[in-house]
Order: sequence, then C-alpha cells, then structure tokens
Amino acid sequence: MTALSRSMSRRHFCLCCVAASGAAARGWLSPCEAYAEARGLVSLIKDSAAAAPIVTHKLRNNISVLEGSGGNVAVVTGPDGKVLVDAGIGVSRPQMTKALADLSADPVTHLINTHWHFDHADGNTWLHELGAKIIAQENTQKYLSQVQRVADWDYNFLPLPQGGVPDDVFASTRSLKLNGVSIKLKYYGPAHTDGDISVTFAEADIVHLGDTFWNGIYPFIDYSTGGSIDGMIAASDANLAATTDKTIIISGHGKPVSSRAELKDFRDMLVAIRENVAKLKQQGRSRDETVAARPTAAFDARWGNFLIDPAFFTRLVYAGV
Repeated sequence: MTALSRSMSRRHFCLCCVAASGAAARGWLSPCEAYAEARGLVSLIKDSAAAAPIVTHKLRNNISVLEGSGGNVAVVTGPDGKVLVDAGIGVSRPQMTKALADLSADPVTHLINTHWHFDHADGNTWLHELGAKIIAQENTQKYLSQVQRVADWDYNFLPLPQGGVPDDVFASTRSLKLNGVSIKLKYYGPAHTDGDISVTFAEADIVHLGDTFWNGIYPFIDYSTGGSIDGMIAASDANLAATTDKTIIISGHGKPVSSRAELKDFRDMLVAIRENVAKLKQQGRSRDETVAARPTAAFDARWGNFLIDPAFFTRLVYAGV
C-alpha cells in the first residue's frame, strides 16, 4: 500500500467506515461521513496527497519508483533527462520536486501517462512547465482534453490546461530508447479505462502496469471511460504472460514493488469474484441483493481495506457481468 494509501485508509477512511456503519443503522450521518459528502472523495484524496511524504524505492539499474502522490510513479534517470511514468497529484509538487532532486540533477524531459485519472495525470501541467514531453495512448489525450464525469466518484473532472494534455500520442504500441533503456508502451484495450497502457523497461526486466494492477487492494473500474471487469482480467492474463518470476512489477496502487506471484493472486481474485457475482446476477438477484450476499467475503480480509471496499467492488463487478 502506498504512503498516500496508508494515510487515506488509516487516518481518514477506516475511521469514516467505522463511524458510518453505526450512523447508517441510526439513520443519520456521522461527522466524518457528512464531511466526506460535503467535500467529496476527490477533495479528500487531494488533501491527503498535499501532506503525504514521498517514499523512494530504488529498483534495478537507474530506475526507481516514488510512492505517496496518488498512483505509483516510476523514474528513469540518465543523460537524456528524467523519464517519469505517471505524474501523481499536483498538490504533491513540493514533495515530488525534492524526491526527484534527490535521485539526480537530471531535468525532467519525458512523462508517460498510463491513463487519464487525476491521481496519475494531475501533475502533468507542472511537469510540462519543467520541460517534459507528455506521451500517452490517444484515448488518454481525449479524456484529459474535455470534461469527464465519473459517476462513481460523483465528480466532474475539468480538462487540463493545454500544456498538461499529452502532445505525443499513439494507438497501440510505442517504443523509446532513453538513458540507455529500451522502453515499450503497449495498449491494453478496455481494462481499468479504455486508455490504459503498460510500460516495460526491457534491460532491467521491470514493468509498470498502471491501474490494471492494484496490489493487495480491490481496484476501481471506471465504466464511464470504457472500463471493464472482463478487460481487467484480460489485462492481468496479458501481464502474466509477459512477465517471469524475475520481473519487478510496479503496481498502480498498493505496495509499489511487486512480483508475478502477487499479480497472479490479483488475477485469481478478480476471476473468482466475477464468477460469484455473475452467478448471483443470473439468479435474478438485484445489485443490492448481490451486495448483501457478500460474494467477496473470502477475499475481504486481504483486499478490502482501502477506498474500494467490498460493497463498492461488488457493485462495480455487478455492472460488468
């Protein structure tokens, strides 16, 4: 779980959930629940990111991963300048600036977005101001260029300023050679969204999977921009086929430095819960009845302790089967 994840789950959401469960039974909102409704989940996430520390994990060769600003951010240092995979949340700029400077004096020259969500692309604008060329799949460019409403978050995301919108886009694959590293970008099709990509660093045998992999926590699936539970499973299958037991896997959320074994656990969890929910839906159960049947129960202790709680994840899966 990332530093931001720990901050959100322990300081905000665990307390909120405990208070809200009792409040719901009594028919009124707890102070924490009322505050969350007034402020909105996205605002709370940004508040936490503004204060969260950035933790640096050095991997192989000249590649590191930074956790604490929304999604996990990979960094490649070298004479061609820093290459970032994802930008985090803009309010983390002071902490991110220090963490990047501590890695090296190289300027930021390239930024790759794994998808459009604010916790991965909100920092685009300030990184572009530093000189970063922004690269993404073409659907990511589209979503960052216009208003996007995510109903599950009850939030309308405004377009990024022009400088924050990716200016180098591709449809299916793209290859780069920077800082002596062969970097391959590969589009999944509909998964977490319909703009997700993986980023592979060939020589180091490291891959950033973006939000197609949430390590140890239930994932969000954004149906508003083409997400799909079946696509998440297909992406996991593709990721397993493209990695080995020696591959270092960077997750979008959760513990940032992961393995193929943990990825397989994630895939198996998705498949099992999809099957459980599909059976209940085929029996004619409503969404609320399916949630009440607790089709995620066998996995909740391990996976259900962050923003996407068991009921929320069940509703997401129900929408896609």
